This record gives sequence, structure tokens and C-alpha cells, in this order.
Amino acid sequence: MELTFWTIGILALLYVVICVFYYVIQERLIFIRVRVRQNYRFKFKGQFEELWFDCTDGAKIHGVMFTSEGQSKGAILYFHGNTGSLRRWGKQARKLTNYGYDVLVMDYRGYGKSRGKLSEKAVHEDARLAYDHLLRSYAPENIAIYGRSLGSGPATRLAAGVTAKVLILETPFSNLYDVARHYSALLPYRLLLRYPFRNDLYMSGVSCPVYIFHGKKDMVVPYNSALKLYSSIPPELEREMITFNKGRHSNLYKYNLFDLKLREILNA
Repeated sequence: MELTFWTIGILALLYVVICVFYYVIQERLIFIRVRVRQNYRFKFKGQFEELWFDCTDGAKIHGVMFTSEGQSKGAILYFHGNTGSLRRWGKQARKLTNYGYDVLVMDYRGYGKSRGKLSEKAVHEDARLAYDHLLRSYAPENIAIYGRSLGSGPATRLAAGVTAKVLILETPFSNLYDVARHYSALLPYRLLLRYPFRNDLYMSGVSCPVYIFHGKKDMVVPYNSALKLYSSIPPELEREMITFNKGRHSNLYKYNLFDLKLREILNA
């Protein structure tokens, strides 16, 4: 009996240690940041301009504005995934200019050239700074908000508080609790997670059309989580869930359907 109590005690202590460890390092798991020298010179194709946004807390957010060829139809505000920096994501954002839009993409705090203390609140405030910058040159109904994976968090929250042409979400989640439980259901994430990114709650405030792209073979963000997010879209909105039966987390752009639907959405 004593051995049993001793074993239970050891297991309980181990569980607490794991919870504390996750709480402390979760930021490194969610935001896999790659820094870039401040004097680094990007070599993207086409015309682009580097931008800086000064935050009220002293942080400096770096972004790149890509210009489409010919007459622009508007602007796409692109929020990238959790790994890398603009050295990687700028190339993806640049491709969106092929649809006739100018594209602004920013690095979150600690990514690329961006600096500042990271928090979910800060991510949302920085997203609003980028949107307000676009308002200087574009009508709000000509601004499309695009969120890729982790970027669906700031994209959805932003769309809930502003006017936009459309909200496009690629491999999004309903909330990060879903994603955390996908990897391990043993921890009390509602108590531990400091970055819940409640897209399912933010969605109730969105007033523009919403389109979700997701693959059933996604091993990073569960397809079921995207379905839950889709079900939270206000029923009166124009909406569509574009499903790729063999699609994974990072290969949807390879499908012809992805290009056709994206072109249809942005040309609407």
C-alpha cells in the first residue's frame, strides 16, 4: 500500500513538473521565431518596400509591402504562420500579387527584424497598426484579410473589429486549445495556455464574407478544428469551406482548386 501511495505521489509530482514546464516554454513552441539582421537586404522579385510600425510600448514591427503589376484592385493584409520570418513568408505573400492586389505582410514580435515583448494582446494590436496603415491608401471594402495557420488568430480578431472585403483563412483553427489537445490531451490547457487565440469567439463579430481552405490530411492543425470554426461563422454571412481530401498543412497551394477559388474570391 505504501508503495502504491509513493508511486501515485511520484506520478503526481511528475505531472505538475510537466505542466509547469509547458507553461514556461509554451511561447517557444507556439512562436518558432527566426531573427534577421536589421541591415539584411531582401531580394524578392518585383517591386516592394520595407515598412516600420512604431508601437506605443516601444516595440518596432517590420513589414514588407509588395506592389502588383498594373492597376491594383486593392490590398491583401497577410498574416503568416508560426515558423520562420519574412525571408520565407515574403515569397508566399509575393505570389498573391498575381491576383492583382498589393500585399502587406508583417513579422510578429521577435520574428525577422521585428522587436518587442510578445503577447497575444500585442499581436492583435500590431495587426491593427498594419490595417490602419493600409487605410491611408485603400478603401476598407478593398482590403482583404488573409490568415495562414497561426495567422488566422490575428486575422480573425482584426476582421471582427474592422470593415474588410473578405476574410480568407488557410489551414486555420477554431482555437489553440484544439491544436494543443491534438498533440496531447493530458494537460489542462485551459489553465496553462496563455495564447488561446479564440477564433471561434472572434468570428461572431465578423461582418464580411469568410472563406476557409483546409486539408483532411493536415497533421498540424486538425481538420475538425477548422470545421468547428466554420460552424461559428454567422449564418447570414457569405461563407464557404473549401476542403482538400488529400491536402496537408503546407501544400494546398499546389492544387488547381486552390488557385481557382482564390481567384474567384478576390475577383468577386
